[in-house]
Amino acid sequence: MSELNSLLQRLSDAGIEFVVVGGVAAVLHGSSIATSGTSFLENPAPGVSVQNLYLQTDLGALDLLGSITGVGDFEQVRATAVEVSLFGRTVKVIGLDALIKAKESVGRQKDLLAAMELRAIASREC
Repeated sequence: MSELNSLLQRLSDAGIEFVVVGGVAAVLHGSSIATSGTSFLENPAPGVSVQNLYLQTDLGALDLLGSITGVGDFEQVRATAVEVSLFGRTVKVIGLDALIKAKESVGRQKDLLAAMELRAIASREC
């Protein structure tokens, strides 16, 4: 997790606008289920357009997503993001309702389980 913190610190310090999503966002919202995707470190074939970039950095993998299934593009994700204080900085994290929609839209068993847990967390916040 220290590599992830360092990566987020570097992005924040560089003034790069981003929103934390997926399993990391779920954990930040209180989930005990940290889902992860399959390996995204394969190169696309030449001439194939891509909507997402999956980079390997000296601090670990960094997924740059053009949109979030069930939620929309970056602007839509950012519009409902919440701010969380991490490592002395303020970081945007996908909103709980949007995260639940995304997890349910993906439809993998582990995402559906995470969505159920996130719904329970959301009901406690109300």
